[in-house]
Amino acid sequence: MTKKRVGLIGATGIAGQQFVAALANHPWFTLARVAASERSAGKTLRDALTDSSGALAWYAGGELPKDAADLVLEPADELRTDDLSMVFSAVESGPASTLEPLHAARLPVISAASAFRDATDVPLILPQVNPGHLALVPAQRRARHSEGFILPIPNCTTTGLAIALKPLADAFGLRSVAMTSMQAVSGAGRSPGVAALDVVDNLVPYIPNEEEKVARETGKILGKLEGERIAPHAVRVSCTCTRVAVLDGHTESVFASLERPATVAEVREVLASFACPDADGLPSAPERWIEVHDDPYRPQPRRDREAGAGMATSVGRLRLDPVFENGVKLVLLSHNTKMGAAKGAILLAELCVAKGLVQ
Repeated sequence: MTKKRVGLIGATGIAGQQFVAALANHPWFTLARVAASERSAGKTLRDALTDSSGALAWYAGGELPKDAADLVLEPADELRTDDLSMVFSAVESGPASTLEPLHAARLPVISAASAFRDATDVPLILPQVNPGHLALVPAQRRARHSEGFILPIPNCTTTGLAIALKPLADAFGLRSVAMTSMQAVSGAGRSPGVAALDVVDNLVPYIPNEEEKVARETGKILGKLEGERIAPHAVRVSCTCTRVAVLDGHTESVFASLERPATVAEVREVLASFACPDADGLPSAPERWIEVHDDPYRPQPRRDREAGAGMATSVGRLRLDPVFENGVKLVLLSHNTKMGAAKGAILLAELCVAKGLVQ
């Protein structure tokens, strides 16, 4: 396969840097164009990230890839797309609401932003969970009179939860879920409220709008495509989302009420054998989507966040729950800046290529 040339808007931000790192040496994609704000336009990516003291503000780990470092940043609303196959979006939701439709007029836009996650004509896809929702793309194109389309990835907290719930919903049915998250500080980027003195030796018990996003997005991802709309799954989701002093990796304590009773052994087998023919074998796919641990002290962020190169969801502490009807409980761990961010978006782009939606 000839590598497809892709563009990236929001390349200088924390999320954008994750895309730059994840696209380096990708077998299917070449990062050919980058864009940012007017303030950075005209500079190379390296120069835009270098301050007056010579310090490089690179936060994605490792070194800034040389090929990307020399790319000249364009204004995000003027990105040249004539020779591109796709655009990745790593901008905040405010600018995304304008920039993503602008570029989707002619190209697919794969987004890490939340601007269009709730739009009725926009599917919210995890390739290993609901690839069939790609069938909504033609309806979106018609409704928006566009050649391209917009596909956002879910909130990073929703990601691990939806992946773990999918095999349970398919095998046993799913009535309700209660979840408490213990989320890594990297999920907040450099936002207020998670500065060092706020989070060290501490737990922040509130993340604005996070709990509402998880409830809405889980129902949409697990829902069914009915004509030109997605009927959300009837599962009721209640959650409490917190921030803890962990760099990467969202941990979640999950309690689920199933439609039918199941043993721990049955739940374990369903989770461990979870597969998706549409997504298995894509370049960014791990060997197993869910890693199940029998050690009661696993999963742990430091030990397990890199499972499957950060793309696998780790699950442990499988138990029956006596409070919920047909209740089971577990602890899961998902890498919020890999599967839950740039690498997850690239996985979705790979699925679009495999399905013939990207030229």
